[in-house]
Amino acid sequence: MRHGLANRGASPEEAADAVVALHATDPATVYLAVRARARCEVVGEVGRALYEDKSLLRMLGMRRTMFVVSRSLAPVVQAACSADIAKKQRKLLVGHLSTQGYPDNVADADAWLAEVEESAAAALSARGTATAQQLSADEPRLRQQLIMAKGKPYESIGGVTSRVLFQLAVDGRIVRGRPRGSWISTQYEWSTVEDWLPGGLPELSAEAARTELARRWLFAFGPAPVTDLRWWTGWTAGQTTKSLAEIGPVEVDVDGVACLVLPDDVEPTVVPNPWVALLPALDPTPMGWQQRDFYLGAHREPLFDRTGNIGPTILSDGRIVGAWAQRASGEVVYRLLEDVGADVEAAITAEANHLEEWFGTTRVIPKFRTPLEKTLSS
Repeated sequence: MRHGLANRGASPEEAADAVVALHATDPATVYLAVRARARCEVVGEVGRALYEDKSLLRMLGMRRTMFVVSRSLAPVVQAACSADIAKKQRKLLVGHLSTQGYPDNVADADAWLAEVEESAAAALSARGTATAQQLSADEPRLRQQLIMAKGKPYESIGGVTSRVLFQLAVDGRIVRGRPRGSWISTQYEWSTVEDWLPGGLPELSAEAARTELARRWLFAFGPAPVTDLRWWTGWTAGQTTKSLAEIGPVEVDVDGVACLVLPDDVEPTVVPNPWVALLPALDPTPMGWQQRDFYLGAHREPLFDRTGNIGPTILSDGRIVGAWAQRASGEVVYRLLEDVGADVEAAITAEANHLEEWFGTTRVIPKFRTPLEKTLSS
């Protein structure tokens, strides 16, 4: 109910807030996740929210992952998660510049990186919007190369352009703007935060931001074990404990597992009418918990890749019952992993047909392929 799957909302903003944040590592996930939760003209409305109203923002956040969040939540994510990631990634990049430069290491890498960042940001501000290639033409030092995995069979040489832009983004100085193609494109133009959001984002204390993020997650995903919150955010045990201390959650028993809910959220939830949903790869609902047995059952192996990314799935009344995929012909096919009954299967078939019609000529291949998705799509 709270994730907008049993009772769809009206807008992309409502869909994002319903699950706190939409996974955006794969661009198609954002649109398909909104489609499952909002009754709107999805491609146009998501584009409006992201690139015109800018009521949704694409940013690096929890677990160093790309998300789309509401504008009001962006400063919370920045202070609660992104700032810590920025410190760790800066230290790592400086170390690589100092020891793994190609053909030569960078002397005084800390100062070098700071200078290149300022130059790249100034070039971006002068252009208004720019691609990584355009910025590396304006600031040639962005072409500095590194030897990665030196001495290993998979040793490679790569440039630092994307890593410097990553650093500027996770520091909250630049943002990804419009894609350089359709809504499934993975190439974006960049803008400075000041140009994209006049006035920028409010600054929050890390402690206050972590408390607010924990509160929103508990509302959307509770009751859940504290370990799930720590996993979802990427926080330390101390940060997690301190954020919860400000909230004072209530501990409840869920099938023998100690779980937390907000103190004013202990009443029973109204059971919705039967429903089904076809969710995209990396959908924020199944990716919202680390402990997944209550909705996944014995279906983990065919639905996840080796690093824990879920593929396209079918939900029936809150439980995963199968998977779906799109073939090169455009056909949307599915496989059930358990008996759901004739009525539920008929609803799934109807939803698969609607999704196939919605895709039209667009073909979506998940960025992270899972065993069953690969089997179905072929």
